[in-house]
Amino acid sequence: MTQPRDNIRVLVAKPGLDGHDRGAKVVARALRDSGMEVIYTGIRQTPHMIVSAAIQEDVDVVGLSILSGAHMELVPPIMDALKQQGAEDMLVILGGIIPEEDRPQLQKMGVVGVFGPGTSTQDIAEFIRKEVRKRREKQPA
Repeated sequence: MTQPRDNIRVLVAKPGLDGHDRGAKVVARALRDSGMEVIYTGIRQTPHMIVSAAIQEDVDVVGLSILSGAHMELVPPIMDALKQQGAEDMLVILGGIIPEEDRPQLQKMGVVGVFGPGTSTQDIAEFIRKEVRKRREKQPA
């Protein structure tokens, strides 16, 4: 991030071929209603498109919605591209149908939160606020 700011900017993206975006839109609207700036990229985004948008929009959080089961194929190139672009300080969260057994490996890749069906949008917003606050406190003034 180039300069400190109070607002939280979140990019919500649907990587891969999954065309079901109702949940992503609900989360995007809820985060916006809670005071965050939200950029929704739409469906069928490539990892490159997502990372490019995240960097261009200077977001704090990249929220990925994956219902297709392809999370173990889609998340690694996104995390790698963020690292290659020097944007590993962006928080990456994941929502969708994510089996419990995949969560530890996703966390090792750098995903800070995984939210399944039925998670309260208020819980997601509070998680983001807490994690962004922690990251900002660690950054030099």
